[in-house]
Amino acid sequence: EAEGCDCLQGFQMCHSLGGGTGSGMGTLLISKIREEYPDRMMATFSVVPSPKVSDTVVEPYNATLSVHQLVENADECMILDNEALYDICFRTLKLTTPSFGDLNHLISAVMSGITCCLRFPGQLNSDLRKLAVNLVPFPRLHFFMVGFAPLTSRGSQQYRALTVPELTQQMWDAKNMMCAADPRHGRYLTASALFRGRMSSKEVDEQMLNVQNKNSSYFVEWIPNNVKSSICDIPPRGLKMSGTFLGNSTAVQEMFKRVSEQFTAM
Repeated sequence: EAEGCDCLQGFQMCHSLGGGTGSGMGTLLISKIREEYPDRMMATFSVVPSPKVSDTVVEPYNATLSVHQLVENADECMILDNEALYDICFRTLKLTTPSFGDLNHLISAVMSGITCCLRFPGQLNSDLRKLAVNLVPFPRLHFFMVGFAPLTSRGSQQYRALTVPELTQQMWDAKNMMCAADPRHGRYLTASALFRGRMSSKEVDEQMLNVQNKNSSYFVEWIPNNVKSSICDIPPRGLKMSGTFLGNSTAVQEMFKRVSEQFTAM
């Protein structure tokens, strides 16, 4: 596949850090791809073991050993977490018994939001490399919290106005993060908002400035203008507009702390 590409952007890897295959085989694959294509982007969607729901006993071991590989060999890691995804399903989507299909649907919404600028035309395009350039202040700090808007329950869908302010509000909402870490417990080094649909770039820029001014205490002061936005003209099917959020927040350490506590307990 990669040989046949004209202009290869990079690789996307979806794996879980709890199981043996995802962590062991997954990180091995990443390092092999890194050897073969050192100059291409490596983006991973990593499902970190969640605090309450645990499948295997050795999850902390697998996660700890594979995080090292991710720090070294990946360029951007979107941190996901089953528990947070379940929470979004219960709280926001009002589903009583969410299936793995529902969780995957949330993740796929984010994945398509991140790559939509590669696939469709837009006013302010971004690609995996631009994302990394704008989101990674230090090479090792490339673990992002992700979110998606609009997420509404089926019943209240028709009453919801889809506007840029509305999307922005939900994107930055702590309950909307797909990993069990609270961004209010840390500060954003950088963040990126990827909008899809017909909207004016002026409106998007105003909202982003607005967010930064209102919540200035949640952004580090040594990186000015640390919110990047991009706009892609084609919205996802069935929606007029949508937004995908990537945040490089220091709160991600809660995830790693939790894993390391479980690791030391063993």
